[in-house]
Amino acid sequence: MSTPGFPFPPGTDEDTPFFVISVAAQLSGLHAQTLRTYDRLGLVSPGRTSGGGRRYSMRDIVLLREVQRLSQEEGVNLAGVKRIIELENQVEALRHRVSELTAELANALAAADHAAASVHRSYRRDLVPVRHETALVVWKPQQR
Repeated sequence: MSTPGFPFPPGTDEDTPFFVISVAAQLSGLHAQTLRTYDRLGLVSPGRTSGGGRRYSMRDIVLLREVQRLSQEEGVNLAGVKRIIELENQVEALRHRVSELTAELANALAAADHAAASVHRSYRRDLVPVRHETALVVWKPQQR
């Protein structure tokens, strides 16, 4: 749910809450009371001012539109919409964690390669390879 092409003011991004409820309602094509209901149900939780006023981010606007689409076009009830949003957030968090773990693994493999190379550099150069032969020797101690 990205917002391509939206010019954000310096120091802000799609998560910066700066739209009041009336503007958010207009941008999302919903009634302000619908936004309040969605907030009460935990579908879209905007930021709050110190006085308790709602402030919506561009990400919230996109989410409001998606809630409306799922509800109106797909016929999903609001409980189902909430579950879909939760699952999408969980998938996104898991994708992020997989990226982190992939980076950690790459770093660990690089460190292991570096350590192995360091060990190989420490080998003595005066050692020579010996041909490996298999032989069986039977030893019997002499009887006294």
